[in-house]
Amino acid sequence: MARLPRYFVEGQAQHIIQRGNNREPIFADDSDIHFYNECLQEAAEQQGLAIHAYVLMTNHVHILATPDTTQSISKTLQSLGRRYVQYFNQTYGRTGTLWEGRYRATLIDSERYLLTCMRYIELNPVRAGMVKHPLDYPWSSYAANARGGEDKLVSPHSLYKRLGRNPQARQGAYRQLFRAALGKGELDAIREATNTGWVLGNDRFREKIEQLSGRRTAPKPRGRPQILPC
Repeated sequence: MARLPRYFVEGQAQHIIQRGNNREPIFADDSDIHFYNECLQEAAEQQGLAIHAYVLMTNHVHILATPDTTQSISKTLQSLGRRYVQYFNQTYGRTGTLWEGRYRATLIDSERYLLTCMRYIELNPVRAGMVKHPLDYPWSSYAANARGGEDKLVSPHSLYKRLGRNPQARQGAYRQLFRAALGKGELDAIREATNTGWVLGNDRFREKIEQLSGRRTAPKPRGRPQILPC
């Protein structure tokens, strides 16, 4: 079956996930993460990809970003992949692919899900039981978004900027969002969209994206069509 084209809508953020092949580690040492960050930053700047949130886990990465063009995400990850895979294979004496197939990218309804998706991404180490608080995990955007830590990867989204009139107000408002846990419905919606590659948003948003992209944004209903009585 032919692969469906990637979604692209100008100015619309996407949740990107890339996993290690067979769920194997893609980072073995802090120096690996530093080099990955360097490669990602350079590629994103060159290809017009604004990164709003990220987390680098042992065997996968999450990135929330807005692409400038239809090729911004793919070219960023291609450039990153060439440099980082070569580095990783040479460093650890291995050969072959590092990634598990194609990356996954889900176009999201920014107004409804952007801040939720940022929390989902930055809480990943907490859900995994690696740390008790997202600030305790050094390889994510939480310190930048919630505390104003310097992070050259992070480019604040316009919706994040609306949280306050100045950086301190925005950071405080952002920290408040983490006082409440993500609901099961929110977690399920993000995971389902991520695993299937469909659009994350309500019916109205999906209809809008279908009109703009010319392709379906959700699977067709299963089963035979219902025959109504005359």
